[in-house]
Amino acid sequence: MRTHYCGLVDEALIGRNITLCGWVDARRDHGGVVFLDLRDHEGIVQVVVDPDTAEAFATASRVSYEFCLRVKGTVRAREAVNERMKTGRVEVLASGVEVLNAARDLPFALHESPNEDMRLTYRFLDLRRPEMQRMLRTRVRLVQALRRRLDTDGFQDIETPILTRATPEGARDYLVPSRVHAGEFYALPQSPQLFKQLLMIAGFDRYYQIARCFRDEDLRADRQPEFTQLDMEFAFVDERQVQDYVENLIRDVFAEVAGVTLDSTFPRMTWREAMQRYGSDKPDLRIDMELVDIAEAVRHVEFKVFSGPAGDPQGRVAALRVPGGAELSRKQIDELAAHATKHGAKGLAWMKVNARGDGLDGVSSPIAKFLDAASLSAILDLTHAADGDLLLFGAGPWVQVSNFMGALRVKVARDRGLVETGWKPLWVTDFPMFEYDAGASRFVALHHPFTAPKVDDIAALKADPHAAVSRGYDMVLNGAEIGGGSIRIHHPQMQSAVFELLGIDAAEAEAKFGFLLKALTMGAPPHGGIAFGVDRIAMLMSGTEAIRDIIAFPKTTSAQCLMTQAPSPVAADQLAELHVKVIGKPAVD
Repeated sequence: MRTHYCGLVDEALIGRNITLCGWVDARRDHGGVVFLDLRDHEGIVQVVVDPDTAEAFATASRVSYEFCLRVKGTVRAREAVNERMKTGRVEVLASGVEVLNAARDLPFALHESPNEDMRLTYRFLDLRRPEMQRMLRTRVRLVQALRRRLDTDGFQDIETPILTRATPEGARDYLVPSRVHAGEFYALPQSPQLFKQLLMIAGFDRYYQIARCFRDEDLRADRQPEFTQLDMEFAFVDERQVQDYVENLIRDVFAEVAGVTLDSTFPRMTWREAMQRYGSDKPDLRIDMELVDIAEAVRHVEFKVFSGPAGDPQGRVAALRVPGGAELSRKQIDELAAHATKHGAKGLAWMKVNARGDGLDGVSSPIAKFLDAASLSAILDLTHAADGDLLLFGAGPWVQVSNFMGALRVKVARDRGLVETGWKPLWVTDFPMFEYDAGASRFVALHHPFTAPKVDDIAALKADPHAAVSRGYDMVLNGAEIGGGSIRIHHPQMQSAVFELLGIDAAEAEAKFGFLLKALTMGAPPHGGIAFGVDRIAMLMSGTEAIRDIIAFPKTTSAQCLMTQAPSPVAADQLAELHVKVIGKPAVD
């Protein structure tokens, strides 16, 4: 139907007869001549329709915004050059204009910024916008670049099942009822984890997959119930070999797709150090502020909120210096306190440093009355506070304080423009093997139950699981975890021991993971891997903060598709065929 794309018409085509297809981005009537800006996914070109071509002129005079057209005409040099357009030196003198489809009044214009619900309800219109086209094409180029590199490097693209069995760990599964096995269910995969390990045991050596994954969890701006990850696994490797390969992969892909030069070597930081200094296991190193422990300065003060955690080996008292923050109003500080509370704080103490040289008289703070000159001086020395600074304090259990002070660090930096431009990648390593779930009265795996511990001694692992460190590693970029992986357990005895520590007894382990335990007894090689969030990487490359922007048809934060109205009720006879009864909401007749 066409010979050229609108956005690719250039001076090399002057004098040529061409045919274009696209949408009317704008129409202007000037002195008896109609000007149409015709748009396709490559861009916009100006079409001129004059009265000499009566039929084309009549059609052009009645078309409107977003009509879908086919235009035939001759390319000529443009008298009024528009340097802001890629095609701004040429135009097309139309000899024919055909309406392929009319467009009724639209719910929003493409240059507007409608609310999120409107965009998702009319996603097919939202995706016409050049900015959305740019972001989606960035994602396409990312996937193409990953595939080219991995295919060249000998990785094998192998599909793993979408219908699999439910797992007892991690986020909730999406379940699919079986028609032929009454009362039984498949689960959609949260990741291809076990299958890729089995592929290593099967001898495939290097595997990858651009895998679709599903998690029934509460959503945020950077999460979706269905998402895409680059899944990789390597046989006969240690941590550094996996990290070195994928670091080069990510560096090269960012350069090719986004024109971004990442550091030649990514720094490495243990989980403990990251939490200590930044209050996050995915620290944003573009923010030049760190948490400072002040327990020694407040261990003996009368303020029990500080002295209690300061004297507890599992407690923490941390301070965050906000340069120039003394200018913040009480209302602004209260907003920071509310943010900290949302992330687990019971309260937020603060101090304005007005004149450091005046001691207690030089600070204003609700807690100043609990401090003596020595403790105040120690706090100011530890935090390197200067006149005009604001100090924010957190006290309580170590992990809890680290988390809410880390969230506060990010908010303060964003609110006050303290986030540097550029790209700051790093590796976070040596994660705890387990964390204790007090509600369930048991340990849970921090990564997943197939991650190998650093200690290879089962007795030592069982003796002190609180202190166990895993062979897990995450790649972090600008405060976002873009990839996570580990070296896997490849001995059946160790896997059984880890299941036991996680409260999975032998019978449950056999019922749910018997195939894996059996495979580990049959010459399983040492192996490890990593998975990268394709959506999250594309989001960073595109410069957006919403993962929905780089997914063609995303869900809302309540896991709904506003365009198709999914999820939706199904017919009673279909439910009966699946041996399913819906409680609390009738089926569709």
